[in-house]
This record gives sequence, structure tokens and C-alpha cells, in this order.
Amino acid sequence: MMSKKWEVSVVGIILALGGLITSIPFIWMILSSFKTEREALSVPPTLIPNNVTLQNYIDLFNKLDFDIYLYNTMIIVFFSMIGLLLNTMAGYGFAIYRFRYKEILFLLVLATLMIPNQVTMIPTYLLVNTMGLTNTMTGIVLPGLISAYSLFLIRQFMATIPMDLIEAARLDGANEFRIFFNLILPLSKPIISIQMIFAFIGAWNSFLWPLIIANDDKLYTLSVGMSLLKGQYSTSFALQMAGATFMVIPILIIFTIFQRNIVQGFNMTGIK
Repeated sequence: MMSKKWEVSVVGIILALGGLITSIPFIWMILSSFKTEREALSVPPTLIPNNVTLQNYIDLFNKLDFDIYLYNTMIIVFFSMIGLLLNTMAGYGFAIYRFRYKEILFLLVLATLMIPNQVTMIPTYLLVNTMGLTNTMTGIVLPGLISAYSLFLIRQFMATIPMDLIEAARLDGANEFRIFFNLILPLSKPIISIQMIFAFIGAWNSFLWPLIIANDDKLYTLSVGMSLLKGQYSTSFALQMAGATFMVIPILIIFTIFQRNIVQGFNMTGIK
């Protein structure tokens, strides 16, 4: 028993040290964002700011229009959640319902996973351009509404839900929409939590497609703004750290909120 406790303690110490080493760059980034430019470039460097300042964050919004970039990014995040709902409904349909050519359609969905995004980007751009949606927010969010990977994972998870529960709900008089929203969604909380993290990270970090489809800087996202920051203020180290912190912190918050369901969702996905 003592040997086992000793092994657990050693493993815990090793994991703690590994976590600390991994977090050092993030801690450095966050603390540097509150330094003055002179202190951020000082030698030898300081870890804790001597004079804490919020001027770097103020400059992000005054000099680089980060408020516009944040607004555009939040729009993309919102519609990515709408897309997640559509993916969930489609995954539920593939998992529960029986219809003609169901397997063939699902195989076509899986086949798209083998096609790199770079290959489909030009055809997607031509299609969006034909629809007259270039340089519009609609053109930015529309191609990202549906994700074959998200649909696949959700379908695999929902295939584990017993049909007896659904049949019992139908016998009680519940319609299909009520079954989906009141029964299926609560049962699918683990996998939906995972997909929410993926969808949020993908939308929050959206860079290449908005840069391609938008000609107006009023439609740029935070990632594009960060690229402009590196180009226009390449020597402003503290300002760049503030921008990077502004990009990373929301992702860490979302991950912390939903991390409890991540392992459960991956363990149950694909089990039937």
C-alpha cells in the first residue's frame, strides 16, 4: 500500500512539474502584456512587472481597431454554434432514422474528411463569388456552418443511445422536436461539449478564410488583426503580448468550463 502511494506521489510531482514547465510561456506572455515597452525589452528580463499598466490593451483598441475585429469574431463564433446545432441534428438523423441511401450519403460525408481544406478552398471561393457573397460576413460564416468531422463524431455518439428511450418518448406523445431537444441533447452533453470547444476554437482562430474572402478591413477577425499587429508593430513586444493574451485567455476559459466532459465524450464516442 505504501509503495502504491509513493508511486502516485512521484507521478503527481512529475505531472505538476511538466504542467509548470508547459505553462511558463503562457505565464510569461500574460505578465509581459502588463509591462511597459521599456521593461518588456529590458535585460536582464523581469518576470513580475515592476509597473503594472493596461496601456497595451488600450492601444489594441485605439490603434488597431480590435473592437471591430472582436465584433466580427464573435459573429463567426455565434454562427459556428448555429452550425453545431445543425451538425447535431444531422448526426441524430444519421444515427436514429432509417431512410433510403442513408449509408451511401454517410460514406460521402466521410469521404470529404480525406480532402484537405486547401483543395476545397478555391472551389468554395468560386461558389461564394458566384453567389455574390465575397467581402460579406455571410460569405465568411456560410462555408463553416457544416463540419463533416463534427457530424461524424456526433453520429457515432448518438448511435449509442438506446432506441427504447426514444420509442418510450414517442409512446408518451412527444413529437420529434421535443424528443431531440428534451431527451437527445441532454444525453449528448459530453460530445456536444467537445464540439463546442472545437467550434469555438476554430471560429475564434479563423484567419485564412476571412483573409481570402474579405477585402474590407472592417470584416477582419482577431487572428487577422494579430497578423496586422505583427507587421505594423513588430518592435512593440509588450503590445504583441497583449494581443496574444487577448486571443488565448477566452480559449482557456472555454476549455476549463467544458473539460470535465472531454474524456467522457471521447470514451463514449464510437461505443455501441
